[in-house]
Amino acid sequence: MENKTALRTEIKSLRKNFDIAGVSKILAEKIKMHPAFKEASNVMLYYPLKYEINLLELLKEDKKFYFPKVDGENLLVCPYSEKFEKSGLNIYEPCSEPVSAEVLDLIIVPALAVDKDNYRLGYGGGFYDKFLSKNPGIRTLVPVCRKFLYEKIPHEDFDVPVDYIITD
Repeated sequence: MENKTALRTEIKSLRKNFDIAGVSKILAEKIKMHPAFKEASNVMLYYPLKYEINLLELLKEDKKFYFPKVDGENLLVCPYSEKFEKSGLNIYEPCSEPVSAEVLDLIIVPALAVDKDNYRLGYGGGFYDKFLSKNPGIRTLVPVCRKFLYEKIPHEDFDVPVDYIITD
């Protein structure tokens, strides 16, 4: 089994050749139909990086949306506003003030890959795993290209499996 760093590099390279816009549209439609999304009132999305699944179309749905903001080692939950700014990590983050994570019903978690045991391969910062371990009652959903659904990916004791995986 490859190590996480090598697998991240490989997937980042492969996904540059994907029709990310097309895959994003398919995944957004599937998420809209998923019971966890339908039942949720307060949903945390992520602002997509280049070549990453873009779910901003979901903002049109009748829900309250939140976005993560990195604060040291932690993720803060910030209400959606149309104003974002680029962080030191080169990620667009909301300019709104953080609120308690307890408001969230569902978190849509970014991932490079997932495995059949619902472990995700993230970007290596551990921000989501730390956040999810502190907030175990919030349901989680990962959108990912079918090509990046693996039998098994490397994971550590601190990695937190997600509840649902949606593929194209």
